[in-house]
Amino acid sequence: MEKNNSIEELKKALVETLGEEYKHLKPEIQKDIDDFIQKSEAKLIRWTTYVADAVLTASELKWLLKSQQSILTLKALQAAGLSRIRLNNIKKRILETTLTVLISTTLK
Repeated sequence: MEKNNSIEELKKALVETLGEEYKHLKPEIQKDIDDFIQKSEAKLIRWTTYVADAVLTASELKWLLKSQQSILTLKALQAAGLSRIRLNNIKKRILETTLTVLISTTLK
């Protein structure tokens, strides 16, 4: 996994995915995505390397990503007044998009 390209591709995919539905909250989404990437970047790179080397399966990567949900706090969106249900839906989409992008960039 090439660090810069994969992480940048992930950021772009997350902003595009969430930015379409929550256009009025794009700055907050960007801030929360940057925070998530900053906190998770080393792990994401390590895990995708393991997937590429067949040490981890895609389902194991999915489980590891779900473990990161606790650090995905979405403080900026919470401050913007989104409900817990909407925040949880956004978290789910972030993790799903992260899995999709990491698997696709790892298996290129």
